[in-house]
Order: sequence, then C-alpha cells, then structure tokens
Amino acid sequence: MPTTVSWPIRRDYLAPSLAIRGREFAWGARTYLMGVINVTPDSFSGDGLGADPAAAARQAAAFEAAGADILDIGGQSSRPGALVLSPEEEARRVIPCVEAARAASTLPISVDTFHAAVADLAVQAGAGIINDICGMRFDPGMPAVVARHGVPLVAMHNQRGRDFHDVVSDIADGFHATLALCHRHGIAPDQVILDPGFGFGWTPEQNLEMLRRLPELWEFRLPLLVGTSRKSTIGFVLDAPVEGRLEGTAATVALAIAAGADIVRVHDVAGMKKVARMADAVVRDNWKHGAPR
Repeated sequence: MPTTVSWPIRRDYLAPSLAIRGREFAWGARTYLMGVINVTPDSFSGDGLGADPAAAARQAAAFEAAGADILDIGGQSSRPGALVLSPEEEARRVIPCVEAARAASTLPISVDTFHAAVADLAVQAGAGIINDICGMRFDPGMPAVVARHGVPLVAMHNQRGRDFHDVVSDIADGFHATLALCHRHGIAPDQVILDPGFGFGWTPEQNLEMLRRLPELWEFRLPLLVGTSRKSTIGFVLDAPVEGRLEGTAATVALAIAAGADIVRVHDVAGMKKVARMADAVVRDNWKHGAPR
C-alpha cells in the first residue's frame, strides 16, 4: 500500500495576515518574493546600482513585472568588512531611490538599514517596511521609529561579533532580544518578520545547518524570511563565482521553502518566482486551488 507523507511545512500560522500598501500577505498561502535593489557601489553580489534613482526605478518596475511582492532597497553594503556609512551618507544614497521606486512601482518597499534616521526618512519617502539586519540592536533609536510609524519590521539575527554556541539557540537568543525590544516599545509581534541571518557571521557549515534546522524556529509562530541568494556559502560549495551561483541559489530557495520560509529575498526575481511556485505546489499543495500569484 502506498504511504502518504505530509510535508513538514504543514503547520498552523498564528500570526495574522499583514496588509502592506493595500496588499495582503497571508502567511502560509504561498511564498512571497522580496526583490533586492542594491544602491551601493560595492555590493557583494555584483548588482550595485550606485546612488542612481533612475536605475532604481527601472529595477523596481522590472521586478514588479517579473512577479516580486516586495522591493528591498539598501545603500549600505552588508559584505564582511564593508565600511559602515554614516546615516547622512546612507540617506543620500537611499532616499532618492526610494522616492523613484515608489513612483515607478505599486509594490510595498522595504528599506534595508540599521540606522534609525535613515529608516525614518525612508518611511516618509514611501517605504512601508523596515528591514534591519541587526534586529534593532545596533541603533537604540530604531525601536521608536518602528513604533511611531507602525510599519512592519523584518528583524534579522546577525551573528557577526557574537560568541558561537549552537546555530539555532544563538538565532533564538537574537530573536528573543529583538522581541523584548518590540514589547518594550509597543511594537506588536504580528508586525514582525524574522530572518535567521544566513551568511551573517556563520561558517559555510553553519549556514547549511541553519537551513536544515529552520523548522526549529517555527516555535516563534511568526513568518520567516530567508535570504540565501548568491551568498558565499553557495560559492564555497559549488566553487563558483557570484555569476555562477544561480542554480545553487535555486536549490537553497526551494529547500528554505520546504523548511518553512514565508518570504525569500532574491536578486533573480523571474527565475526564483518559478522556483517558489514549483516548491509551493509540492509543499503547500496550492497549485490546484488557484493560490494568488
């Protein structure tokens, strides 16, 4: 007799849907795509646009046409050893590009920053999500900005500079610290999306372990965002430069979805849209039901 096996992602979502700029994000219905718009001159992924609003607008429109759900705009390179910009310099890069993308696209815009002043200006310029790779633990003013604007927060656990004990317990400790800040400043947990921080302070082996153990983070009952796209771990495994990591990215995106990712942050939107749709058909069994794309 054939045995029916339920995919491990079949879980109850306690976090309610989020409405962002008139769009509903119904956690568990499908995987959402966040398209990366780097307005840096030194992006690790080779796609930095520099502080060029026209280029950001073109990228925003192209990503929307390709099926992205969120645009993520950042002016601070997150590669190891990158110079930390002042809030003023980061704002000079980011804010005109947020304004240009807002005019060119109807999608929600996320601003990728750990500076409270930049986040504040970006929301005023049209961003609807704050994506902080330090989980609000770098700039003490960030929780107040998130709370005042009432926008969703993507909070990453960043392992850089921290002692290592265990992959999942270290991530969980970081999430608990961020959620404590949320509680202290009146930020509702259902406005928070958690990112375990693939590539931020981990060895390649630890990054791969993170993907394998992602279901252990379901205990937070909050949506999970995973960003593996073009990361150095893929290059390490495949012995491939940045431009040769598309297939490795596709594999990690599919496996992240199988392990519980609700949002995947990607550079190659059109290709990863197909990967996500196929993975959703297997994992969420939604292809017959006309799940919204």
